[in-house]
Amino acid sequence: MQTHEQLPSAEEAALAKLCSQELAAILETKAEVQTLSMQDKSGETHSVNLPVSALRMLVDVLTELGEGNAVKLVPIHAELTTQEAADLLNVSRPTLIKLLDDGEISFHRSGNRRKVRFADLRQYQETLEKNRLSALEELSALDQELGLGY
Repeated sequence: MQTHEQLPSAEEAALAKLCSQELAAILETKAEVQTLSMQDKSGETHSVNLPVSALRMLVDVLTELGEGNAVKLVPIHAELTTQEAADLLNVSRPTLIKLLDDGEISFHRSGNRRKVRFADLRQYQETLEKNRLSALEELSALDQELGLGY
């Protein structure tokens, strides 16, 4: 797992935002590979072929940094500690443990420790988001039915 825990400075955020916009503008979305050129410290230019999927991810990272957010990359097959999972959900560790014990999120034990697969965490987040949207639609329909529409 790669973490950039420190928030970007205002200058870093501004540069990241500009870079994400420029990179997004030249990204060949239909291509599988795209060439990126960079200069080393001696001024020599090097070209590197990168998968477009990696460049899309780079745009996403730069966009987040440009908004002043810290970024954490987690491999999809990663197994997380309960603290890492709680941090990703932005909940306390005891709240996460309750979600695990209630069967809301799958986990397994490694020795005496609980491990949560990142994919299971993402599935929980997606289910939570669907439930929130469904509840919002119900409230909106009820508002319309009662003539309270906004």
